[in-house]
Amino acid sequence: MVLVIFPKVWRGLLIWFVSVAVLTLVNPLAAQVVAEPEAYRGKPYRAPVPDTLTGATVLTTDVAHKVWKGGEVGFVDVLPRLPKPAKLPQGTVWRDKPRDSIPGSIWLPNVGYQTIPDVDADYFRRGLETITDGDKSNPVVIFCRADCWMSWNAAKRAIEYGYTDIYWYPEGTDGWEAAGYPLERVEPEERSE
Repeated sequence: MVLVIFPKVWRGLLIWFVSVAVLTLVNPLAAQVVAEPEAYRGKPYRAPVPDTLTGATVLTTDVAHKVWKGGEVGFVDVLPRLPKPAKLPQGTVWRDKPRDSIPGSIWLPNVGYQTIPDVDADYFRRGLETITDGDKSNPVVIFCRADCWMSWNAAKRAIEYGYTDIYWYPEGTDGWEAAGYPLERVEPEERSE
């Protein structure tokens, strides 16, 4: 009798129940947590990242902004920069892609790959020494873009270099810009090879 009187209500409840049951079964698959790997991560570098980095403090955009406003912490952007192709035809104009980053940060490109040559490792160490005034206990925020393993790898590498107060900002300039915070044009730190 109830089914006859309220068929639309029962139909709606049945659809709701089935939807909840399906979402409950499917949701764990859709919301998989990215496990923190033991070693550096390789390709693809633009992919979901873990919520953690052992030895580092993970920052949200709002917390990163508060830290930045405090002016006491160095910010290091590790977005890679494509090198000029070696075999460009003579006369070809090469323009580097400009980088807008968090104001006051230094840009140390190409230090977040899974493996880096010694020259890039030395470049990264010199950059970290510069931003921390040579004190490995001074705090450093390392970032790139959202879903970028380059920043995770670089922060892990800085920890392995002995830096004891590393902050990892996984949302990077994408999260920063989405929150309406300022960006400024930066150039890579000079290399002294």
